[in-house]
Amino acid sequence: MITIKSFAFNPFSENTYVVFNANKKAFLIDPGNFSAEETRTLNEFVAENKLKVQNILLTHAHIDHVLGLQKAFDEYEVPVLMHQTEKEILDRNPMDANRFGFFFKPFDGEIHYVKETEILKLDKDEFEILHVPGHSPGHIAFHNAAEKLVISGDVLFEGSIGRTDLYKGNSEELLSSIKTKLFILDEDTKVYNGHGNPTTIGFEKKHNPFF
Repeated sequence: MITIKSFAFNPFSENTYVVFNANKKAFLIDPGNFSAEETRTLNEFVAENKLKVQNILLTHAHIDHVLGLQKAFDEYEVPVLMHQTEKEILDRNPMDANRFGFFFKPFDGEIHYVKETEILKLDKDEFEILHVPGHSPGHIAFHNAAEKLVISGDVLFEGSIGRTDLYKGNSEELLSSIKTKLFILDEDTKVYNGHGNPTTIGFEKKHNPFF
């Protein structure tokens, strides 16, 4: 049984997720905690629920999804898993932060690169990695078929799709990713996205205006 706790963090209202199983093993996904209060809220949830964070996962490395990455790495001392193609995006964050008017240090921590179709496990709970570029080149999603859920980052939203006007965004790639990687999933699959409310694959296939 998988439990998902979401937090809307930082000025971009980014969804940070803690995904954990009955044995209290957890993944921390897209740590966007920015303020000291947000960091305290996240760490207290993990501590109060006695969770053991196994890895920090990144759907992608746009700055709103990694504002708390260094803090999370320093706190939990576990590797960060991401797609290798996304490293360039991660490395651009100090420059992007400067554009928004604040200072952001380059990430200094252990990174492991993962590929499509690899399986990440919390005990017997399996998450398949789906490469879904378009919003960013190394964007990935984490799909648990048994629980009918996918953590999709900024690819598919309730009634919308991810923006493609950012560095190395590609609208054709994004639409293809959704059609060939997400829309083939069970229609009951719940979609936990990077901003806003969860949705389902079936609802978006029927009602999303981009399709």
